[in-house]
Amino acid sequence: MQTIGVFFGSRSPEHDISIITGEFVIAELKKLGYPVVPIYLGKKGEWYVSETLGKLAFFTQPNFEVELGKNNFEKYFLDLETSHGKLVFRRKGITGREVVVDIAFPALHGANGEDGTIQGLFELLDVPYIGCGVPASAIAMDKVLTKELYTAAGIATTPFIYFSRSDWNKKREALLADMQAKLQGALFVKPPHLGSSIGIAKVKANDVATLEEKIDVALHYDDTVLIEEAVENVMDLTCAVLENSENELTASLVQESAFQSDLFDFAGKYLNEGGAQLGKDEQNIIIPARLSEEITNQIQTNAKTIFRLVGASGIARIDFLFDRKTEKLYANEVNPLPGTLYHHLWKASGFEIGDVIKQLFACALARQTKKKETISTFASSVLQEAGSLKLWRKQN
Repeated sequence: MQTIGVFFGSRSPEHDISIITGEFVIAELKKLGYPVVPIYLGKKGEWYVSETLGKLAFFTQPNFEVELGKNNFEKYFLDLETSHGKLVFRRKGITGREVVVDIAFPALHGANGEDGTIQGLFELLDVPYIGCGVPASAIAMDKVLTKELYTAAGIATTPFIYFSRSDWNKKREALLADMQAKLQGALFVKPPHLGSSIGIAKVKANDVATLEEKIDVALHYDDTVLIEEAVENVMDLTCAVLENSENELTASLVQESAFQSDLFDFAGKYLNEGGAQLGKDEQNIIIPARLSEEITNQIQTNAKTIFRLVGASGIARIDFLFDRKTEKLYANEVNPLPGTLYHHLWKASGFEIGDVIKQLFACALARQTKKKETISTFASSVLQEAGSLKLWRKQN
């Protein structure tokens, strides 16, 4: 049986959330009988490979980073010379000690993992992996690019503007005036490349002092900031999409997150009552959402459309905002790797997490097989011509 490497952690503000997802995936894979290798990426970019890291208890101890820093802990490096169609990890300082991974399961969130970076590594080394590919991961993790794509495709999304840290430092007053002219009411300030509601704030458009402060906070986490109009009378909705090996899509039931505050923040997602995003806050999670059949069908259809639009693969979660008063639906964010695979929503939709994981593997292997049908080389005489006087004269 092929060995699966589960990647989690990494240099990201969502590092701790990734650990939770990684340990969840490892536990479920072991239940299914798969050979699993836990691969933890430290906050400074170190790579650790050890069975010890396959248990959440290791990371819940207050001094786990001290344990990782000990010389006898198993720190590895990726052997690029032998990693072709597989990933070969070697123990630092010990000759001959290696761990081989046949399939990669990235359980990473945010930058340096969920954004297409590690997927690019897998592609270069021709290693099959679970979930979205490079372009889809990059698009989905960029909230600005996602909203631009919605706009181009005619999918309703909330009005927005965005700008870089450099522009903010150079022309703050002009950007504030532009915001006042284009956006109104309450606004959300977001770092566009992060998830888990980190760095996000809700501010009144006319509260300039607070707006400036929250923009500065967002630009502490990102080099770009997204400002978008809030939806009043809002219902926060989520629909997950699962792909099988035949490229057929299944949409989950629609989940309603009935939080009481103005912002579905980090605490509401992961801490209060066990965390809504982890499926444990039963008081604030409503499945199926309290919607008409027509709106529910519209959300499920739109979720599949967006899945295809961004080029997603395997699994993704699409978030929507619904205005109860106007009954207008807005597409919000795309999550290319839902935390803990959103197992609670799939279970409510009739899919056990083991079946979801098996389907993800089938999809990943089917994608790898299809890649072999595409020619990646091209025979030409350009190198021979490059040495000729004729081509040399054209270049100069």
